[in-house]
Amino acid sequence: MANKVIINCAVTGAIHVPSMSPYLPITPEQIAHGAIDAAEAGAATVHLHARNPKTGEPTMDLDLFQIFCQQVHQKSDAVICITTGGAPTMTPEERMVAVKKFKPELASLNMGSMNIGLFPQKERIKEYKWDWEEAYLDRSRDNVFKNTFYDQERILGICRANGTKPEMECYDVGHIYSTAHWADKGVIEPPFWLQFIFGLLGGIGSSVDNLVLMKNTADKLFGDDYIFSVLAAGRNEFNLGTIGAIMGGSVRVGLEDNLYLGKGELAKSNADMVHKMVRILRELSIEHASPQEARKILNLKGKQNTNF
Repeated sequence: MANKVIINCAVTGAIHVPSMSPYLPITPEQIAHGAIDAAEAGAATVHLHARNPKTGEPTMDLDLFQIFCQQVHQKSDAVICITTGGAPTMTPEERMVAVKKFKPELASLNMGSMNIGLFPQKERIKEYKWDWEEAYLDRSRDNVFKNTFYDQERILGICRANGTKPEMECYDVGHIYSTAHWADKGVIEPPFWLQFIFGLLGGIGSSVDNLVLMKNTADKLFGDDYIFSVLAAGRNEFNLGTIGAIMGGSVRVGLEDNLYLGKGELAKSNADMVHKMVRILRELSIEHASPQEARKILNLKGKQNTNF
């Protein structure tokens, strides 16, 4: 079972703006539907953000989280992972609220303050649906996504108090060392769940060499006490994710990270992306984990112990 690949589906996120794709989930119902369908397609975990249902702007509105998390909780067995990343424009205090309230099995935790450049996306947008979108992308030219050790410590405290396992979001090699700091302090417990993130402007680039570097670093620091997943933003989502699975890791797909199913072909749903990843794994004789198997692999507390 430990060799099975956990497919994590990131349903909507806060990186893309609605003008980039008509298929990006916006309303609570669309987010819930996207997550449930992704789980039926083979995703063991679903990573959830909220958006303003009228404009698509990222938000941490707890009422919206309540709607789609309850639906996913009731209508699927998927492991729910709630963001503490929110959007790069939000303060850490704003981003912590949903995990504190809902006590999920998993919560993302960004492992360092960094630049995240979203402004290159403007080159692909001919016309904006909403006034906020262009300013949101432009703001990333002069904005630091704040995730200090103080911020991490507070989020880890919430996770420990609620039995929530943190998913350590590592955008570069130094973030793996930051994870090791908390492991050495006994603040997090094995198996450590590391998400290796590639391809965002400001983080490590998408390449096999960089994947090997990240994995070798984690091997050195954690030995057999960790599990890793590969998130390659944009057009490298499937190829680098496949290589990660061959190397013994798990994989994240979804409309948060990539809007295309193939070259020039917009993905019409998160489920389509999960189906594609399942097909790739099947061709390589690699099995993907069920939600219950993912819970055992990651040593999670179980959905009955959440607050949805």
